[in-house]
Amino acid sequence: MPISQYVNRSSNCRGWLDRDSLRLGVSAAFFPWLVTRLVVIPMVYMARGIATKGHLPASMANVARQGLFSWDAGWYGSIAAHGYGFLGYSSLRFFPLFPLIVKAVSFVLLGNVRLSLLVVANLSDLCGLVLLVVLVARETGDDELATRSAWLMSLAPAAFTYVMGYAEATLLVFTVAGFIALRGHRWWWAMVFGILAGLTRPIGILFAIPAIVEALSGLWEVGIRDRIARAAAVAGGPMGVVGYLSFLGLYYHHLLAPIHIEQRHRGGFTDPLVTLYHEASMLISGHHLEEALHLPWALLSVALIVVAFWKLPASYGAFALAVILVALSGHNIDSFERYAMSAFPLVIAGACLTAGPRVERLVLAGLAASLVAYSTLAFLHLYVP
Repeated sequence: MPISQYVNRSSNCRGWLDRDSLRLGVSAAFFPWLVTRLVVIPMVYMARGIATKGHLPASMANVARQGLFSWDAGWYGSIAAHGYGFLGYSSLRFFPLFPLIVKAVSFVLLGNVRLSLLVVANLSDLCGLVLLVVLVARETGDDELATRSAWLMSLAPAAFTYVMGYAEATLLVFTVAGFIALRGHRWWWAMVFGILAGLTRPIGILFAIPAIVEALSGLWEVGIRDRIARAAAVAGGPMGVVGYLSFLGLYYHHLLAPIHIEQRHRGGFTDPLVTLYHEASMLISGHHLEEALHLPWALLSVALIVVAFWKLPASYGAFALAVILVALSGHNIDSFERYAMSAFPLVIAGACLTAGPRVERLVLAGLAASLVAYSTLAFLHLYVP
């Protein structure tokens, strides 16, 4: 039976998920999830093999040897194993919920934090894809669109970070679950998922944007208790972020450490239009070509925002717009592709444009090639994930 039929029959109340819809979501999401790993893991071993033969400079060889535990994954693993105090000021930019979950799961895995890191990240990705399939099927009634969304998410250029020990897959679980709650008017659950998103990544604060859009719909037709619940849903994301910042202020006396560290890494805040102009100039001139290669993906994201507003409820487009504006607000937009994946409505918008077997095959083949290229570059220290 189609996924959408199960979802639509799930309950008399919008927002509940039943066992059948989740089971069919798993069946639609598992193969794209598996293919991502079949594409990425060989690239890890290829980079490691090159490093072993001594064909790489020391910095590149180090990243190649670390593989799935390189880049930010190494930070998350160290935080889970030793805590912030052991690692110093720079570690404070990484929000706490993901390493806390990793630490908790490691007890089940006999204290193996590295294994726990990969288990949490990869299972989070599978859960996020399942919820994405269920959400899209429920919104559109189109099972093929829902499955295609899972494929696009799994083969996006930065999807290899969902195989690594990164927090983005866990964030995907909370934001998609939060949207299911918002669209079902389960305001208190939306607040919970917003808090969890805010404790996972700073971008979780932007969950307040779609919450505002949904909360304002029919606001004057409901009673005071429902208005309070809607306000709680809006406050969820900010509550998570403020909670972590308050912890930093209380225990480490660095209330705004994540903001200051991020400004140092990204060169401060910049008008997104200025950033796009700067990237285009570098691409045309041939200077800093590696950074300028973010431009095509940035322009594609902007186009997909328009599609999201056109094809989906306003809260989806609003969330995508907020995430992309933040991603483009730094002078340095390294990791843009990874940040853009947090704007999951863009994936749904892309799925809306790629209906038809031939178009779908061409797009998925192109994305698979980009996933191979970007993961290889990242494991060779030639691209910042």
